[in-house]
Amino acid sequence: MRVREMEEETERLKGLTGDETKSAENPKADPPRPLTTEEKREADKRSVYVGNVDYGGTARDLESHFSSCGSINRITILCDKFSGHPKGYAYIEFAEKSSVEAAIAMDESVFRGRTIKVQPKRTNMPGISTTDRGGFRGRPRGLRGNFQRGQRPRGRPYRGRGRTGQWNNLY
Repeated sequence: MRVREMEEETERLKGLTGDETKSAENPKADPPRPLTTEEKREADKRSVYVGNVDYGGTARDLESHFSSCGSINRITILCDKFSGHPKGYAYIEFAEKSSVEAAIAMDESVFRGRTIKVQPKRTNMPGISTTDRGGFRGRPRGLRGNFQRGQRPRGRPYRGRGRTGQWNNLY
């Protein structure tokens, strides 16, 4: 009797997986398309940044904490790509723009023993990066020698340390 129940269970599970593959092979189903820049900006207007999130916090915990603000479309907790550990902040996308104001009112509330920071999500501008400092950061070398911009050798040339010569002679 027990073996028969296990066989029925496996048949039922095989039926479920078969139905899923049939729906996945359906050519009428539209594949998800990437969002346009306008749609991304619109989603950013409905999203908030949540900082100082507890590392053990889950999306369900955040959803229950912000459920009073309105319906939530998506919760993204960012993780380190090398270790997989959470970075300590998250983004929450709401269904309506009015929910963002209610969420911002929850700034400095306590979530899992930590005071969280809630701000509206900013939209990244293409071509502007906080890490791109541009230009050469070291000493320029090349045809111009070891001189900085605007500096030219005055009088005698610099011969470097440790070289003995008539200008570096201490006696």
